[in-house]
Amino acid sequence: MPAPCGFDYAMRGDDVVIRHHGVTATVLRGARASDFLAEVETGDAQLLMARLTGNYRRGNERTARQHPRNAG
Repeated sequence: MPAPCGFDYAMRGDDVVIRHHGVTATVLRGARASDFLAEVETGDAQLLMARLTGNYRRGNERTARQHPRNAG
């Protein structure tokens, strides 16, 4: 699976706005915003933003859901 891309973030006051391809995906406030800013300095910013927005689950979800073992 390719690495996530297309994410950026901006500060709006004390809030952190995360956008995906220019569209607002989520807004982090308070402790979550400060935790995000601390983590983005040390880790992969694109992967972190993808995980926070829920946009990292792409690929085989439909295939796995249709598998006989998961039916039911």
